[in-house]
Amino acid sequence: MMINTSLIDVVAIVPAAGTGSRMQSQRPKQYLTVAGKTILEHTLSVLLQHTEIKKIIVALHPKDVYFNRLSVARNIRITTVKGGQCRADSVLAALHKSPSVQWVLVHDAARPCLRSEDLHRILSLTVSSKIGGILAIPVRDTIKQAVTGSNQIHDTINNASLWQALTPQLFPLQLLLHCLGQAINSGKNITDEASALEYCGYQPELITGHSDNLKVTYPEDLVLVESYLSKKSYLSEQNYANWSRF
Repeated sequence: MMINTSLIDVVAIVPAAGTGSRMQSQRPKQYLTVAGKTILEHTLSVLLQHTEIKKIIVALHPKDVYFNRLSVARNIRITTVKGGQCRADSVLAALHKSPSVQWVLVHDAARPCLRSEDLHRILSLTVSSKIGGILAIPVRDTIKQAVTGSNQIHDTINNASLWQALTPQLFPLQLLLHCLGQAINSGKNITDEASALEYCGYQPELITGHSDNLKVTYPEDLVLVESYLSKKSYLSEQNYANWSRF
């Protein structure tokens, strides 16, 4: 049973300035349509369901021509900023445009299958943590390390303490702003927001999520996403039908 907890208001940032070149598509992957909506619309709809998220800032490519065509673009809780050359630059631009709140949540535009209960669990960190954390899943597969510059196996990595990072990632706004700035100024390669905090000596918490919260990267990912979202829509319709009988 879920315990009702008074959560603290947050701002959500959705970096959506990438071109998605690995998808081999004519448009950025976040604007591909699956299960009746664009990937970005599915992603935003989950965030909009949570009232603790007071505003969503979407970082767009400076030449984006797709976002304003979406109906969700007219939602009063959503605003946009121009993204940068890389993810960290886009997040930093959104942070500078953020209203004054204590916490900020960052979620990939191309992760449309986020479960509402996982989002609630990470938002609960606003009342239990001072550092924040990320959704992640323990690594299950055997991990091989290749010889540098080749496809030959160098070693097998012990995965007992390895986790696969997911999003959302949730941190105090001012702390993330400071750490991102420090890491970028030092030339650190920032692949996610947690790595900026790690660079500055902080240890964010790992919150166990679900493996269906996958990031659309390659064309074959669309088949899985379509399946997950179609099943999610079916279950929602079934729940509505069951409740409507009472």
